[in-house]
Amino acid sequence: MTSTALPASGITVADPPPAAIRSTSTPLRLLAAVGHLAFMSLWGAAVLTVAGLLLGFGVAGLVFAGVGVILLLILLYVLYGVAFLETARVEGLYGFGLPMLRPRRSPKPGFVGFLHTLWLQLSDGGMWRAIAQVIIATVLGWIAVALVMAVVFGVVTAFAPLYASDDLMRMIGIPIDLGWAPLAGSAMALLALAAVVGVAALHGVLARVLVAPIREAQLAARARDAASQRQGAIRASEVERTRIERDLHDGVQPRLVSVGMTLGLAQQKIDTDPEKAKELVAEAHTSTKAAITELRQLARGIHASVLDDRGLDAALSAVASRSHIPVLLDVRMTGRVDRDAEAALYFAIAESLTNAAKHSRAAAVRVTVRERPEAGILWARVEDDGLGGARVVPGGGLDGIQNRILALGGTARLDSPAGGPTSLEVTVPCAS
Repeated sequence: MTSTALPASGITVADPPPAAIRSTSTPLRLLAAVGHLAFMSLWGAAVLTVAGLLLGFGVAGLVFAGVGVILLLILLYVLYGVAFLETARVEGLYGFGLPMLRPRRSPKPGFVGFLHTLWLQLSDGGMWRAIAQVIIATVLGWIAVALVMAVVFGVVTAFAPLYASDDLMRMIGIPIDLGWAPLAGSAMALLALAAVVGVAALHGVLARVLVAPIREAQLAARARDAASQRQGAIRASEVERTRIERDLHDGVQPRLVSVGMTLGLAQQKIDTDPEKAKELVAEAHTSTKAAITELRQLARGIHASVLDDRGLDAALSAVASRSHIPVLLDVRMTGRVDRDAEAALYFAIAESLTNAAKHSRAAAVRVTVRERPEAGILWARVEDDGLGGARVVPGGGLDGIQNRILALGGTARLDSPAGGPTSLEVTVPCAS
């Protein structure tokens, strides 16, 4: 089985101004951080309790068939959900410009792909940094709540002379004279308040250390994707140029040479054997029309004018009508989208139909195209009922499809087990 997937570059990272990154200790953010920590003292405790229970029962349940595995799988995705929410919380509080965590998926098919996906998610450093931030924020939340209570108790103690009836009172278990209560209570409130501010500031520092690198990792991934797209564009242009040269050299050029030789023979026969000369001219005329047809098909492979004039649906209908095998076409689009996305999808489907006609021995092909504006993508699937066993060969049609799609930041997945069926899924970012 062959399955090939190319990376998507759907990461959009807004570069925040430097001030937004440095200002984690402004009074407003410190006050907001205290509120967040109070929330985390409850939310984090609940999360850690649930995660601990899932881990304990999951490990214990491994002795029973499947039960422990299921619990551990649930734990993994619970941790991912918690990490996603923690990243959103930190971004909402500090505005680091963090992209949201995205689940990692394997390009491999079947059960092996599922296991690989689990491993990719389990080894996601961004997720574990966010989980560490949850644990630290929970502990800091408990400390912050205790300190806020100390501030309240200090203020209450400072006003004790206004309501206390005894001359002696206790502050944190220490007996003090009522006359010293305002001073002791004020000192306690100020110290606890300073500690609360310190805890809130520490939360911002740790958030920057633990969670902010997610943004840097995403930027690095974005740079890698950009490099892959550039290489894909270069490779796609090379494959296209090679295809044009091959078609001209193997198809049109020999036919035009034959036309020239036939006309030469007709010129020699025109005086001595006019009838034979007419036959040769007719033969040359037929070959010329065939050469024009081949040139038209070659030009259509370079640029589809109907795509510009009438859109992707009409262009694919024209391709399907010329196919040597029946094509069931299902295109659902709300309107025109980005021209580059339409062109990439058009040529990918056209090349897939050509390959199916040449190699698959298929009786029918189904082409499905969907526009998903909420995700900003154009998706297509081409599936035939042929023999399968398709492979990506450097310089071949499938190689050209993948590189063309990669150049736009899309993904292409080929699944072609021996015996069939063969399916190609293509996803291209687009804008309406």
